[in-house]
Formats: sequence, C-alpha cells, structure tokens
Amino acid sequence: MPTDLQARTCQWTNEAQALAAFAEFTGKTQSASHIKPLHWYVACRLVLEGGFGPDDITPRPPFHVRRRSGAAPVLEFDPTLARGGERTVLGGLKTKNVDVVVTREGIGPVLAVSCKGVTGAFRNLTNRMEETIGECTNLHITYPALVLGYLVLLRANRNVEAALDHAAAVAASMEDAPEGARTLTANDIAMTEGGEPVAGIVRFHNALRELVGRRGIRDDVSRYEAIGFGLVEMHGDTRSTLVEAFPPPSSPLKLSDFFATLYARYDERFVVSAPDLSSVTRRLEWDPTSPGLQLEGLDYLTRTSG
Repeated sequence: MPTDLQARTCQWTNEAQALAAFAEFTGKTQSASHIKPLHWYVACRLVLEGGFGPDDITPRPPFHVRRRSGAAPVLEFDPTLARGGERTVLGGLKTKNVDVVVTREGIGPVLAVSCKGVTGAFRNLTNRMEETIGECTNLHITYPALVLGYLVLLRANRNVEAALDHAAAVAASMEDAPEGARTLTANDIAMTEGGEPVAGIVRFHNALRELVGRRGIRDDVSRYEAIGFGLVEMHGDTRSTLVEAFPPPSSPLKLSDFFATLYARYDERFVVSAPDLSSVTRRLEWDPTSPGLQLEGLDYLTRTSG
C-alpha cells in the first residue's frame, strides 16, 4: 500500500495506468484519488514528449535534467525530486488552483491543464458548463497568452448487468452520494446497449466543442486552446481503455490531438512570436540515450535531439 505522502506525490504514470486508476477506483471522490494519476500522467508527458523542464511544472514530475555544454540535455528518472500539489494562479476574478501548470521564470504561467473525472449523473453534465467557462475566462483575463487545456474523463457505464453491479458498488462507497441514491440509475448510464453514447453525453460533447479552438491572445478568452474528451470503458475485455467510437474522428476533442495542440499554441506564442525570449522559452530536446526515456510502459513518442 502506498503511504499518504506517496499518494500525494507525482509519480511516473502512463495513459493506461491513469485510465485504470479512474475506472477501478471505488473510494470517496472527495479524495481526488480517482483523478490524481491523470494529473501525474499529464505532468510526466509534458516533460518526456513536451520538452518542458520538470522544475517548471507543478506537480513536479520525478525527473532530473543534466545539462551539458554544447550537447542535448540528459533526462534522468529520480523519484526523490517529485512533488505534489497544485499551483495557485492569479485570475481576473479570483485566484484558482490549477491541476497542472508550466511556469517560466520571469514570464509566469505559460501552459496549464485542468483535469476532470466524472463517474455518473451524466444528465447533469451541461450544468457544469458555467464552471468550465468561468475557469477559462478567469485565467485568460489575467494571462491572455496562457495556453489552457481542459481534459475530461467520463466512465462509460453501459446498460448491462455487469456494469450495473460494478457502478452500484462504486456509488455505495461514495460519501457524497445522497441517501437513497447510492445505486446506479438511468442518469449514470453513458452508453446504450447498442454501444452509442446517451443523449446527455452527446450534448456535453457538443457544448465543449463550442469552447475549444482559441488560436491567438486576442481571441475569445472564454475558449480553451485545447479540450480532450474521453470515455473510459467499464466492461468487458477492453475495460479501462478509451472508447474508440466516441468522440468521432472529426471531433476537435479527440484525446489523440490534445497534447499536439497545446504544444503548437505554446510554440506560436512563446517561441516564434517572441524570438528574443526563445533561449528561455524554447522546449528542450532530450539526448535519445537518456535513462529517463527508457521507462517501462512509455506509450507515446519522446522529444529527442537528432
């Protein structure tokens, strides 16, 4: 069993581990233990694939950068350097604790990702839109150049007996569920028996689609630069993996495009448009022989030199 400190400290996590933690969690959602591994996955990926230094990221990932004159930096895996927590960012309306933040010395927060995990009550999803829009607007008012991503996972509870039994067990253990409502209801079903998302899921996806695609700092501050939307399978042989059929291939919310979009917007604003700062803002390229790039379970390409 992990210690309390370990449970709060950023750990090496890949996508499969983050999805499994979200799907298999049966404790109290107030602890955020079902979504913390997703924070760690994002933080680690921003280093390995994104080329951001671990010292610039909160929560701090378990890596060390060894710099060499005239050569690509070497990335080493070092769990003793990892830290947990969130970063408090000054918003235009109020301060906000953001799940994963990249901060550049002398510039401030330059890239941030807010992570959400929804286990049920899908009919009420559109009620979350006010909060989602407000968070984005609040942060962009103070930092219009901030590249902001929103990453949301939903449990793909299916209308089958096995899924009902599991979700009922999860609901029964959730302290925040009201008395008399700790069983899976129609409101907690995400997928029909035919494998299609229910209307509430489609509406939520369509609403989020209208909030994504911010390209420039003078664009609508209520839009995110990138949004990633994923349904996590809760049943069968593909349990704890992403549902491939939704979002559809044409959707701007596909998780496969999420990180690439963040990197593109960051480079446009902080490197290409600010050449005098590029020595500070340019993303790192790791020595391909770096031991930190040889981690078991790595499931995306790393950013390397040469």
